[in-house]
Amino acid sequence: MIHKVFRQKLKNSVKGAKNGNMIQKFIPLDEGMIIMDEAILKAKKIIEGYPETKFSGEEYQRFYECVYYMCTYHGSNEKTMQLYEKFRNSLEESIFSTVLPNLINKQGENLLREFVVVWSNYKLMARWLCRFFEYLDRFFIPQRIELESLNDISFSCFREMVFKKLYCRFIEAALTLINQEREGLYIDSVLLKNVLDIFVEISDPRGVNYYQDFEQILLTEISGYYSRVASEWLLHDSLAEYVRKVSWCLNREKQRAHQYLHPETEAKILQAVRYHLLDQIAIKLMEKRQAENSGLMTDYQEILSKCAGMSLQEGSSPSSPEEWLSKLMASSAHIC
Repeated sequence: MIHKVFRQKLKNSVKGAKNGNMIQKFIPLDEGMIIMDEAILKAKKIIEGYPETKFSGEEYQRFYECVYYMCTYHGSNEKTMQLYEKFRNSLEESIFSTVLPNLINKQGENLLREFVVVWSNYKLMARWLCRFFEYLDRFFIPQRIELESLNDISFSCFREMVFKKLYCRFIEAALTLINQEREGLYIDSVLLKNVLDIFVEISDPRGVNYYQDFEQILLTEISGYYSRVASEWLLHDSLAEYVRKVSWCLNREKQRAHQYLHPETEAKILQAVRYHLLDQIAIKLMEKRQAENSGLMTDYQEILSKCAGMSLQEGSSPSSPEEWLSKLMASSAHIC
C-alpha cells in the first residue's frame, strides 16, 4: 500500500516538474549507488534470518526516488543499465553468501526444511528490492525485449544458482519421506507439500516443469515397489489376504496423494498401483483362485470390487467391479 501511495505522489510531482513547478533532482552515480547499497543491505537481513524486517514509508520513498531520478535525469541509459545490473548482482551475491551456505551441508528432511524457509525469505527480500527498482520494470525493461523483468530475474537467479544445483538432493529427500510413510513411519506431510509446491512455483514457464519431472520419478519408484510386493504377496498370502492388502494400499495411496501431491497425480498413482497389483497379474490371480478351489462368490469379492471401483483417469483399465471381474473371467478361460 505504501508504494502505491508514493507512486501517486511522485506522479503528481512529475506533472509539477513538467509545468515548471519543480526541478528534477540530479543524483551522481556514486551517491546513488551508496543509497541503493543501503537499501540492499537492509533487505538482505530478511534472507539472513530476520523476515520481520520492514521498511518505513520514508525509506521506501527515498530508495524509489533515488532509482527514479538516476534513470530520468539524463537521456543516456548508462546509469539505468548499471542499476539493472546492480539489482541482479544484489540477488546473486545474497544467494552466494547466505542461501547456499545455509543449504549445501544439509541432508534429508533438514535440507527440505531449510529450503522452504530460505525460499520464503528470499522471495520476501526480492519483493522489496523489486519495489525499490520498480521504475526499471515500468519504463526501462519494456523498451528492451531481451531483458528479463525484475521478478523473472529473482526467479531465474534462484533457479540457476540454487535449485538446479540441489535439485537431485531435493528429490532424493522428498522420495525418502514418501517411502518412510509408505513403510508406516510418521512424516511431516505439510513440509513435503510445501516443498512440492515450490517445485511447481519455480518451474520455468518456457523450460523445465520440475514437478512433472518429480512426478515421473515418483511413478517409476511406485511401479518398482509394487512390482516387488506383488511377487512377495502372491508367494506367501492367500488370495483373500492378497486382495485385502491391495484394497488397503489403494486407499493409503489415495490418502497420501490428498495430503501433499497435486490432484492430477492421484489418478496416475492409483493407475500404477492397480496395474502392478491387479491388472498385470490377473492370470496369476486366477491361477491362485483355482489352486485354492474358491468360487467367485467368496468373502473377498466385495474387497476386490472396491479395488476395481477406484476412480482413475480416462483411458485406464476398466474401473467398474463388473468390468474388472469380467476381465478376470476372460483371463481364466485361457487357463481352463
